[in-house]
Amino acid sequence: MKILMTVASRHGGTREIGEVVAQTLRDAGHDVDETSPDDVEHVTGYDAVVIGSAVYVGRLAASVRDLVERQGAHLRSMPVWLFWSGPVGDPPMPPTVPDDVDVVAEHAGARETRCFVGRIERSELNLNERALVALVRAETGDYRDFEDVRSWADELVQRLAELDRVG
Repeated sequence: MKILMTVASRHGGTREIGEVVAQTLRDAGHDVDETSPDDVEHVTGYDAVVIGSAVYVGRLAASVRDLVERQGAHLRSMPVWLFWSGPVGDPPMPPTVPDDVDVVAEHAGARETRCFVGRIERSELNLNERALVALVRAETGDYRDFEDVRSWADELVQRLAELDRVG
């Protein structure tokens, strides 16, 4: 299958999660294009789409929201999965789903949404981002669980195989 992997990631942490998912799909024999949401002109020509987004100030990235707005009708006609990363710490905070995940997932026709814990490296943050991190008392560090990411990607491989068998 030809799959579009599109991830919005300001500092690269969420993109690295997407790269692991994309490689797992490739290892299973799929043709995967990795493209930034801003660079996706259309989704026609793909058999499935995986959308990823970092979360900032409780919302998915604007580029993901824009992509889904532009391509919603096409996305709803194909298998789509949505993941995001953002909670950090032990336990991960904030524990809530971003305000717009359900709306974006519905508009894209996502079969499933998935949250992965993220990372914060203060040295990569601008002044406004550092102030926000201090305000919410987010802990610096890399909390990503790549075994969890690979496990979810393996589930996608199984679901795609089921879809391929059906037709």
